[in-house]
Amino acid sequence: MQRCIFGGAAIAAVFASSVQAQEAPVELPPLILGTALRDDRNLLDTPVAATVIEGEELDRGQADTFDELVGDVPGVLIEGGPRGVAQEPNIRGFQDEQVVLRLDGGRLNFNRGHSGRFFFDPDIVQRVEIVRGGGSTLFGSGAIGGVIAVETKDAADLLRPGQTTGARLRFGYTDNGEIYGPSTTLYGDYGAFDVLAFLGGREAGANQDDGDGNPIARSEIDSANGLLKFGFEPNDEQRFELNLSYYEDDGFVPAAADSIATFDPITGNDSERSSEVFTYRLSWDWNPEGSDWIDLSVLVYGNTLEIQDDRVRDGRADFTEYDTVGFEIVNRSRFDIGVPVDLVYGVEAFRDEQTGTRNGAPRTQFPDAEATTYGVFAEATFGVSDRLDIIAGVRFDQYDRDVDDPTLEDADDSFFAPRIGFSYRPNDNWQIFGNVARAFRAPTLSELYNDGVHFPLGPVFTNNFVPTPDLRPEESTQIELGGRFEKTNMFRPGDSLRFSANAYYADVEDFIDTVVTPPDFDRFLNPAPGEFPTTEVGDTFQRNIDAELYGFEAELDYDAGNWFGGLAVSLPDGNAKEDGEELGSIPQPRLTATLGYRPTSEWTIGGRVTFAGHQNDFPETGSAGESYTVVDLFGSWSPSEGPLQNATFRAGIDNVFDEQYTIFPNELPQPGRSLKVSAAFEF
Repeated sequence: MQRCIFGGAAIAAVFASSVQAQEAPVELPPLILGTALRDDRNLLDTPVAATVIEGEELDRGQADTFDELVGDVPGVLIEGGPRGVAQEPNIRGFQDEQVVLRLDGGRLNFNRGHSGRFFFDPDIVQRVEIVRGGGSTLFGSGAIGGVIAVETKDAADLLRPGQTTGARLRFGYTDNGEIYGPSTTLYGDYGAFDVLAFLGGREAGANQDDGDGNPIARSEIDSANGLLKFGFEPNDEQRFELNLSYYEDDGFVPAAADSIATFDPITGNDSERSSEVFTYRLSWDWNPEGSDWIDLSVLVYGNTLEIQDDRVRDGRADFTEYDTVGFEIVNRSRFDIGVPVDLVYGVEAFRDEQTGTRNGAPRTQFPDAEATTYGVFAEATFGVSDRLDIIAGVRFDQYDRDVDDPTLEDADDSFFAPRIGFSYRPNDNWQIFGNVARAFRAPTLSELYNDGVHFPLGPVFTNNFVPTPDLRPEESTQIELGGRFEKTNMFRPGDSLRFSANAYYADVEDFIDTVVTPPDFDRFLNPAPGEFPTTEVGDTFQRNIDAELYGFEAELDYDAGNWFGGLAVSLPDGNAKEDGEELGSIPQPRLTATLGYRPTSEWTIGGRVTFAGHQNDFPETGSAGESYTVVDLFGSWSPSEGPLQNATFRAGIDNVFDEQYTIFPNELPQPGRSLKVSAAFEF
């Protein structure tokens, strides 16, 4: 894989020297990590593996789901298959709640097996920052796998120079599934005040088809999203912002929304699902002019999520509510102690409450419970020299898990999460970085307390949840070493090259692993003396095991003005340490290559090829991940003058050759050939 990367750079150099020079960017703007590091920092000065996606790169794929938005990032997999309501993050084999997900700064902590975590429309996303690897020093529990920070658009992102008010209309269509994606955005800047209003969604007219032309049953799902943003800047030093968001989706899906739908009238578990999610964010930023001690950010946030599942075959009604409230205070100070020091520090607290009912009665599969977490953290960057930074940080968290069931025990614990790293700049273009970090994740309410029937085994027998209130938190020691390179005028005037590569190793103690035991009908045929035969012939429970995850990742992006290209490589691996047992969460090795051409400043055309290798390391109850090759095409036209000025027209074909493939460890196949078109008009 490394030969592919460096070979790609060599090809880029030859191609660049043989193509007639065309006007191209003469500066390489720095990639800045902000939300995902609690401080604005140039990526070339950051000792972590990270990716920033924004602008044209986000828009190019005309994404209908979060997988289509960021699924090509090295080390990142969006699990769950093509149904957006089932998609969950996976970074390097750390899944779902092992990754912190933040929307406009506030945590999205909801987790319920197979139910998804991305409750927003891709069209409103302005920027995605992804930090891979343990991030508990800054973000506490859940950042054992990394952080995904999503930022939505605001008025400043959309207003053109000289504009004070504006509007954006977008119309999108995907033929596979007959998915319509209209949206309207209104925005304005009135001096001290700015505002944005967004309304968009996705309406599906049919099930999607896979590469073999077979319907992906129950993939016809509609969604809608509204967002209001109000900003107030009384002076140049302060900004207040209020974000209000509402999201809903509805459709028929299996009870496990990432699984195959059966349509069986006797054993089928398909449900009519509808969800509603309301989020709010209230923030205050204060950075007094001339002050090195105060650069303050205060955030209060909350999420209210409700999901209604009405089973088709018998009308059984399940209601799920999950509420989160939280706040954080973060300050950044700069001072000198013989060497310059940049210090980011703060406090954070959040509480999650869950409630589940079935036909109005308490539901043991999602019991009433609450989780509270308090954290305090600090991370300092010491400028040892003009070229060398040492980064040291520590965080302390205290968490409590309380369940409304006298037969189950509450849980509480605390954890220190230190980190030390370095960033060395041998020259202005290169960076070498490394870090050693401790990270942790407290067990979730579902992992501790789920009880009752998990799924039926035929018309009589069941697989049942087994509560595990003594489950221990996951703890890990993670080591990472990598390098980055950025340069303009690399092979020709005005071109730009970015390259990064990193290797990682994570030693995880008490990795929380889900076990689903196969049917054991001996329980029914041979009950214990004095006991009645039980129809429970299988269990689902959590266990702690020790595990190790390791791998290599690399990215290369080259832009020569009239053409551009990129490569992205992921080589993940891992296993349980005791007996080498497979984890079942390690993604396939993957190489993605992108090549594009700009015949004029108005036109862009290109393609992307994704190669995924076999994944033959899987648990006994799982199945292998087959290799696949998928080709996508994209193009856009943005007229610079005339009646269509300020409009952008896009067209693309995903999965050009109708490849039949499944992304490991998903159960559902991905969509087949999909034609996508969209038009966006700005006024």
